[in-house]
Amino acid sequence: MRTDNKQPDETDEQEPIEILQPMNDKQNGCIGCEGLPPTSYVQQDMEPDKKFTLTLTEGDVYLGKGVLYSGFTIDDKIPGPTLIVRQNEIVEIEVVNTGKIPHGMSIHAAYTQTSKYVGQIGAGETKSVKFKATYPGVYMYHCAPGGHAIPMHTLFGQYGMLVVLPDDGYELEKRGEKPDVELYLIQHEMYKTGKDAITGDPLYVLFNGQLFRYVEDPIKVRPGDKVRIYFLNVGPNIISTLHIVGVVWDHVYWQGHPDNVFVGGQTVLAGPSDSWVIDFRIPEDEGNYLLVTHAFGSATRGAIGVFSASYDHEEVDNVILADGPTYTEEELTEFRELAERIISPYEPTDIDEPYIITPEQQKATVEIIGNSFYPKVLKVPVGTEVEWINEDIFTYAEGEFAGIHDVAVTSGPEMFASPLLGHGEKFSYTFTEVGEYEYICVPHPYMKGKVIVYDPAENSSSQQSGFNIWYALPLAVVGMIVLPIIIRKFRN
Repeated sequence: MRTDNKQPDETDEQEPIEILQPMNDKQNGCIGCEGLPPTSYVQQDMEPDKKFTLTLTEGDVYLGKGVLYSGFTIDDKIPGPTLIVRQNEIVEIEVVNTGKIPHGMSIHAAYTQTSKYVGQIGAGETKSVKFKATYPGVYMYHCAPGGHAIPMHTLFGQYGMLVVLPDDGYELEKRGEKPDVELYLIQHEMYKTGKDAITGDPLYVLFNGQLFRYVEDPIKVRPGDKVRIYFLNVGPNIISTLHIVGVVWDHVYWQGHPDNVFVGGQTVLAGPSDSWVIDFRIPEDEGNYLLVTHAFGSATRGAIGVFSASYDHEEVDNVILADGPTYTEEELTEFRELAERIISPYEPTDIDEPYIITPEQQKATVEIIGNSFYPKVLKVPVGTEVEWINEDIFTYAEGEFAGIHDVAVTSGPEMFASPLLGHGEKFSYTFTEVGEYEYICVPHPYMKGKVIVYDPAENSSSQQSGFNIWYALPLAVVGMIVLPIIIRKFRN
């Protein structure tokens, strides 16, 4: 084969041309891929070794500490079920959409096309995909309807862990041993508003779906136990540095692959969707061993747990899955009634106090960002111009799959609707009638907002009345103290 830039002439001896086989030649295999496992592609009519069914919908979950969260769920919980398979098994995942909007599924363990099978699942539909779990590790799966909806549905709560166990195990199994305790652990975040979700400012950071879950219910172990953690930082935004106070790792495996082994260490560093398998021993000393992300801002928001080590434990927690807690509808009803607060990133709740505009300001702005209105509740004097501006950027596609929004009043003294707004586009409306206006985004009907319009004259009158009361109150108190003194003086 020629290696210079000359053009051959009639006297040049022609060398045979080497014809390279295509990389995806199924007869000859992948050139340069010797020693690598195959991809996950299988015919969709194959019989699976393992089958899982996941149900996607919108609903409420209880986070503990008196907090109810309204978002998107898998099997009515956050995180969704922990899926465990063995290397080289054929896996089928069936996805059922019982919600009111499109959902979908992205499966990080699948080294093949999945979006064409389970990427867009309409309300009421069921779809499935099959793949071969060729690479061992700890993987994330999450809702992925397509476009703008992929990050939003993940930010709102639809995710879980899928573990592919290696054929030969890890160093522990190679020594003929096995863990005494296995903890499947997800760190994840909850958001008060869609804007907070986009900017990465979580209200809470949790382990396995509940605030301080393993503080209130510590993980029981015995001194000397061999413990394995399958750890996944779902994020979707915050970095984690997992640490156990009083422990140095024996072996850790990046992404859970047995070939990616490190010895020793105090933490594992995990960005969103990063994962580790962590092997260590409980020291031969009874007591509590604190499990924490050493990014302490997140720890104080809920990401703390405890290993309780005692020789007196009659039983230990051999296997703890990463599933969020599951509650009956009766229990959820009670949680709603007794909740200290209810939060939702995309609609007003009791935690969303009105943002108040005074008459001097004359104009107010509502951002449309992260599939929510910000502020979600606005209080303005009559005659105020309110401007909505779309700060979502992904404006391809349409409906649930795009960041294209509008403003449509569903109840109030005056009814109006905006045109569809792309990124940076604005719509203004001047409110001339006192009352409460509730509105939605039609392409994303779970997005809700409220404008409360008040009469400044009435508001001023009530404020003046209140001022007089509070002004008179301290005078009355002083009078009650001073008057008896004066009376006694004159009597004397």
